[in-house]
Amino acid sequence: MDFPEFKFDQLIVAFDNSLRTVFVPARAARPNPAAGLAGGELSEAEKREAESLMRVNHVGEVCAQALYQGQALTARNPEARAALEEAAREETDHLAWCEDRLNELGGRKSLLNPLWYAGSFALGAAAGILGDKWNLGFLAETERQVEAHLDEHLKQLPDHDAKSRAIVEQMKEDEIRHAETAVHYGAAELPPPVKFAMRGMSRVMKRIAHHV
Repeated sequence: MDFPEFKFDQLIVAFDNSLRTVFVPARAARPNPAAGLAGGELSEAEKREAESLMRVNHVGEVCAQALYQGQALTARNPEARAALEEAAREETDHLAWCEDRLNELGGRKSLLNPLWYAGSFALGAAAGILGDKWNLGFLAETERQVEAHLDEHLKQLPDHDAKSRAIVEQMKEDEIRHAETAVHYGAAELPPPVKFAMRGMSRVMKRIAHHV
């Protein structure tokens, strides 16, 4: 197997990104889709459910940052690496938007974010080592599963929680585009057992992050 070569500065940047993602509030480059929208009157139960769902979404964005950083570090094709890095920048917007909404709801981020980041970074790096077509295939399948997950949350969020819904809807649009970009650059179709394993891991993460 042809292993990618790492430059020391790339490792430093990856480490810096990990610290920023986990410990520093994210800053969005794009306006928050929820800006200017009325929050809606939520009951205490609705607020707690919205908080839990947005915490799960925030964890998903922490994982996305880690996956993209790991994949970009091990990508061989400069165009593929650039596409991964651009997607990571957009996921930073998602991270910031979810954190903003969590704060508005009086919630907190997952206590296990360092663990989520480390595991996802390792998965992303491993995908990249397998080669660009599998690296991009992993990205495309991840985004498809995230799209389905966000669809579920749109069904679960209160209809009058306009702020949370606007954020999730914009995230969904971006994830669809990221998957299409990965296919454009030559993503391979992952074997069914790999897709099944990814869905299983995602379900476990969501159940834990919903509470912790």
